[in-house]
Amino acid sequence: MDATITPSRAEVLRDRYRSRLPEGLQELAGPVEGNVDLPLHIVWSGRTSYSLDRPKSRMTLYRTVLAEGLSDDLVVLLHHRLLTEQWPVLRRLISPYIHEVWEDAFPELPRAAPADTTAA
Repeated sequence: MDATITPSRAEVLRDRYRSRLPEGLQELAGPVEGNVDLPLHIVWSGRTSYSLDRPKSRMTLYRTVLAEGLSDDLVVLLHHRLLTEQWPVLRRLISPYIHEVWEDAFPELPRAAPADTTAA
């Protein structure tokens, strides 16, 4: 292999997100309610506090942490149940590189929203 070949942007991003993954989803042991304040290395300007009790706020928090958080941040700030529940929508709001890496690593993440069983 030619050592002068530069990896593509996609390869670099996938490697970056892959290096931050937990060993398993169960390691994600963050809070499930209340407010979460993100540290400056994740959010360096704008909104830094999020309510897990408000769906839009929670979705924004998860989107931000998945994109900018380090390995330790993922484990401390995200919760496996909330991530799994939100994943069908969240996966459409994050970078394709992030959702590809997470879905490759964790096939248990749902790829689509559950069918609406309330319609008759």
